[in-house]
Amino acid sequence: MEKIRIEQHSIVGFLWFGAWLFSIGFLHLTFWKGVLAILLWPYFLGAQFSSLLR
Repeated sequence: MEKIRIEQHSIVGFLWFGAWLFSIGFLHLTFWKGVLAILLWPYFLGAQFSSLLR
């Protein structure tokens, strides 16, 4: 019977969280705008970078 090997790569999550905190601090967002930013920030990044690929 084979063993199942699970790898966890959490560095990407830490980088994303750090960049999100940097964005909130750099833009001087309030708490609720920061909460909204966690939902919208990935969308706007995806929209920006998808236009570069076209």
